[in-house]
Amino acid sequence: MRDVAPSAPPILAYIADSPIDAAPLEEFVLTPANGALVTFRGIVRDHDHGLRVSALDYQGHPEAQRFLAEACATVAAETGLRIAAAHRVGALTIGDTALVAAAAAPHRAEAFAACERLVEIIKQTVPIWKRQHLGDGATEWVGL
Repeated sequence: MRDVAPSAPPILAYIADSPIDAAPLEEFVLTPANGALVTFRGIVRDHDHGLRVSALDYQGHPEAQRFLAEACATVAAETGLRIAAAHRVGALTIGDTALVAAAAAPHRAEAFAACERLVEIIKQTVPIWKRQHLGDGATEWVGL
């Protein structure tokens, strides 16, 4: 009999050009074994580094969804947990949700750590760039 490495838990990852509903992501990660569900929502705020921001445009690389899935798969493999994330592209206004990341675990510390790790990997590796529209009418690219 051959040893077979255990496979990583399933992941859910997608790029959205319309508002993200967190409920399907949360439902995907939650199982009867879980006592903790952590969801992170990245919300468009009205300022950045001391300047007023009026809106954002997110543009993704054509393979951004693959990179997002890889980020989720990395955390799933590291933790043994089901992991989910969705990132918006297109024009967003103040208060819109740009990113939803979700993890569920038997205990809260695991769920918090997995969700935080996922958000950090997404920010570091997923090729989605943001152009901020500033209050004075100027624009600036962030993350290029």
